[in-house]
Amino acid sequence: MSLVFDQLRKRFGTVQALDGISFNVDPHQVFGFLGANGAGKTTAMRIALDILRADSGTVTWQGRDSTELPRRTWGYLPEERGLYPRMQVLDQLVFFASLYGIARGEARREALAWLARFRIPDYATRRAEELSKGNQQKVQFIAAILHDPEVLIMDEPFTGLDPVNVALLKQAFLEMRDRGKTIVFSTHQMEMAEELCDAVAIIDHGQLVVSGPTRDVKRESGKQMVRLAVADDADIPWLADVPGVHVTRPGRDYTELEVAQGIDPESVLEAARERGERVTLFEIADPTLEQIFVERVGAAPPSEEERTLAAPVAPGAGS
Repeated sequence: MSLVFDQLRKRFGTVQALDGISFNVDPHQVFGFLGANGAGKTTAMRIALDILRADSGTVTWQGRDSTELPRRTWGYLPEERGLYPRMQVLDQLVFFASLYGIARGEARREALAWLARFRIPDYATRRAEELSKGNQQKVQFIAAILHDPEVLIMDEPFTGLDPVNVALLKQAFLEMRDRGKTIVFSTHQMEMAEELCDAVAIIDHGQLVVSGPTRDVKRESGKQMVRLAVADDADIPWLADVPGVHVTRPGRDYTELEVAQGIDPESVLEAARERGERVTLFEIADPTLEQIFVERVGAAPPSEEERTLAAPVAPGAGS
């Protein structure tokens, strides 16, 4: 049975944070919860975890209301840091695991194994405040999974991670899924969701926009996309003369086109050949999740850089 969000509603004062959203997360899958800042993602996840109570609606796992489930059911990685800054990393990992009834010796062995896997074994005796933001994120992920939860819920888990650490965390996601865990994570990074997620839900201002298997969500848009490249990275301005074709992404590596309904995408390839171009790439593709998001919500979510620039800086903080 699934993790079911059923007609969730939640209001904070005059703000309707959730407005009757419903979707299912199948067991043993990676599920992406997508939306811009303030869309309602964190509120929905905190209701699932019984940190907040919904005004109406329910969240159930395996047919049981989330408010009745043991805490060990869930692993939670919040977006904000939840580590004790002056406590040594290994000590607090063992402490967090013990809150779920894990024996200290077992917790210590598992924590050390994960620290080694995440390439920070020497940080076991360091205080959390001495770690970079990315390494704190890895420690917090370990804290969320040491008790072997059935469902792992994570709020923007890739924020602040460099490409190497992103790759390590993605690998951990997929391994946990293969071990039978159900993983739900929120993100504004559409390319990350596209790579990892078996299914997604997009919400906007507390309302569900679309949900379902990732492939179905993309194909149900009805968009036909073509990626085309020609020899020597030549410009291909003649595409503007091909009926029913709109360039959505010009680029040196390839040009991406949207082909109108009723137009055969192969007509683009035929047009290139008629002009004597040597085609090095021709691919008929589904639209990306970002294109779906822009179409359904109206604007792309902020990039990591934009989010960083928009974040308030604490008084006295360095650059």
